[in-house]
Amino acid sequence: MEFKPLAPNGPVLMIPAVHGDERGFFMETFRQNEFEAQCGHHVFVQDNHSKSRQNVLRGLHYQLEHPQGKLVRVIRGQVYDVAVDLRASSPTFGQSFSALLDDANRHMLWVPPGFAHGFLVLSPEAEFVYKCTTYYAPEDEHCLLWDEPALDIRWPLSAQGPIISSKDREGLSFTACPKYR
Repeated sequence: MEFKPLAPNGPVLMIPAVHGDERGFFMETFRQNEFEAQCGHHVFVQDNHSKSRQNVLRGLHYQLEHPQGKLVRVIRGQVYDVAVDLRASSPTFGQSFSALLDDANRHMLWVPPGFAHGFLVLSPEAEFVYKCTTYYAPEDEHCLLWDEPALDIRWPLSAQGPIISSKDREGLSFTACPKYR
């Protein structure tokens, strides 16, 4: 596994070694000791799997009192994945980091606690799986506006625009959203 930090103490792009031949392929998707050496000590307590159609944009979500670290990957399709640093004490506070994740490159992204996270589906459908470091707490969920001008996120939107839930449409501006210390 190759680890490419996108920022100090921030998101890390993880590129697995894929061993393939005419029969198919094999790859290791997680190894605790290597992950800890590159990303710090985190324990995963919940795995999630979602399926979305093209142009669906989910996010930018985070939990404030129970911050979740997420190890995300796409097992079918392609997404544009985004993480925004909401840690006020961080040198990259307010910056966004993105990666193209798909079933061909098989890249994974570590999104540390303290980041808002979201993704846009670029393929006809995408299946997205992720490991979380804390349990989902719906009463603690917050949403940062996906199109917040201050963040200048360059979503690769289609001409028809994104499909967004009412919850995500009502996200808060960067100025108004609660932040981590």
